[in-house]
Amino acid sequence: MLTSLSIQNYALIDQLLMKPSSGLNMITGETGAGKSIMLGAVGLLLGNRADTKVLLFEDKKCIVEGVFEIGEYGLNDFFEQQDLDYEPTCIIRREISPSGKSRSFINDTPVLLDTLKFLGSQLMDVHSQHDTLQLGSGSYQLNLIDAFAQSQVELKSFQEDFKKFKKLQKEFQEIQHKAQELQKEADFNQFQLEELSSLSLQEGEQDELESSQEVLENAEEIKIKINEMLHLFDDEQFGIIQGMTQVKHGLDSLEKLAHKFSPLKERFQSLFIDLKDLSETLSDEEAGVEVDFDRLEETRERLSKIYQLQKKHGLSSVEELMELERELADKVFQFQNLDETLEAAKNNLKQSEEALLKSGKALTKKRSACFATFQKEMEALLVELGMENSKLQVELTTTIPTSNGVDEIELLFSANKGTSLQPLKKVASGGEFSRLLFAIKYLMADKMAMPTLIFDEIDTGISGEVALQMVRMMKEISGKHQVICITHLPQVAGKGDVHYFVYKDNSSHKTISKIKELSADERVLELAKMIGGANPSDSALKSAKELLRV
Repeated sequence: MLTSLSIQNYALIDQLLMKPSSGLNMITGETGAGKSIMLGAVGLLLGNRADTKVLLFEDKKCIVEGVFEIGEYGLNDFFEQQDLDYEPTCIIRREISPSGKSRSFINDTPVLLDTLKFLGSQLMDVHSQHDTLQLGSGSYQLNLIDAFAQSQVELKSFQEDFKKFKKLQKEFQEIQHKAQELQKEADFNQFQLEELSSLSLQEGEQDELESSQEVLENAEEIKIKINEMLHLFDDEQFGIIQGMTQVKHGLDSLEKLAHKFSPLKERFQSLFIDLKDLSETLSDEEAGVEVDFDRLEETRERLSKIYQLQKKHGLSSVEELMELERELADKVFQFQNLDETLEAAKNNLKQSEEALLKSGKALTKKRSACFATFQKEMEALLVELGMENSKLQVELTTTIPTSNGVDEIELLFSANKGTSLQPLKKVASGGEFSRLLFAIKYLMADKMAMPTLIFDEIDTGISGEVALQMVRMMKEISGKHQVICITHLPQVAGKGDVHYFVYKDNSSHKTISKIKELSADERVLELAKMIGGANPSDSALKSAKELLRV
């Protein structure tokens, strides 16, 4: 429920504060006084777009703020999903700066316009000429039937099946596309796989082959160099090992003469051990080096094949070639099992489609079951609203599955005797559309989430007893829902719990729209003016008092 509406610097409004009652609120005023402007400001709270053209004073910010009591609306999950602080009293604010930047806030937290739009749709239901046009659309009529039939459970089940079906359908199409690609590449992939597999590549072998090639290419010179060094190590008279042995004996003698030479001896022993180990390692390396031209040729040939494949595939290592081999093997495997994969995907899709059509049938059944009751109740309401000869019929046709089911709904209508039923958008006049829409709002008040209902001149084109009946129905709705009604009819305005008057103030250099809540006496005078003009007669004043007493 809207408890407070504040508007600053919007169109003709400088500052306006309205605190509507929880029941039936009436708003009146002369044409152009600013009633629809207020509705435009409310639209900003509901997520409508705006620009700097709405600014009354171009150097000031426009601020529209609404305070709502939302404790009974079950919106906790929405606030949690949007990471917003939940409070039973919710403040929605919209700001438009002189630069044209628009900002939206929920409980002082900035939010996206779509978030504001969703929350606004849960808090207010505004009837305007746009709604009248909507009434002729199939999607609006389908949503209407779903709300009346209370088919939310069946609709949700269908939508889950539809989502699954679309996912599997996409997967099947992707598999088909992939199959076509694999079919085109099958022979080429098989050839490349065989080419790679024939090498039996091993991880790390390229480094080993390249190292082995270096040794084999220089085997003779390597053996000569190592033997030269071994000769220097091992010569009996002048070799390094012989000389080091003599040094060792000398250090042994020094240690016996003075213990201070023990560290030197230890250092030498470590060096001597390393030197002997180096000599032995060189000897082993020399023994391992062979002049083998056949092996060299084999190594060169294998490396050449590896290099060729790397160049061909734009790769730089054996490991990358091995990864490519695995990928090709996977593609070849997929191709070899293509029929089986396609058949499995096709079966899954078929099962999903069967489940979808089954839930679609259940949804259609739930919707269809309410048609007779809906038609009967709507026709009864239209009779009360002065359309005693009107007929309404719900026509259902089956269509391809969409997110809303397998049904298309068309409301057929006839306002007069002897005329055939035709689609609403073709036969209903403006006044008839207004009464139709009002009847729908009345009928749906207990079935749809419509906490605050705003009727913008829904009584256009009607008068007399029909207007009185309409306002009686509004009064009934206001027992459970807050209702705000903008009207030009005194018999409608007189039945409100609270009466607000919108007027223009021309006392300053700019015309300003203002609003005030009328007292009992002011209500009598305003209703009398609506009946008899600016200077109401005694009979007009009397009629106004009678309207308020009824």
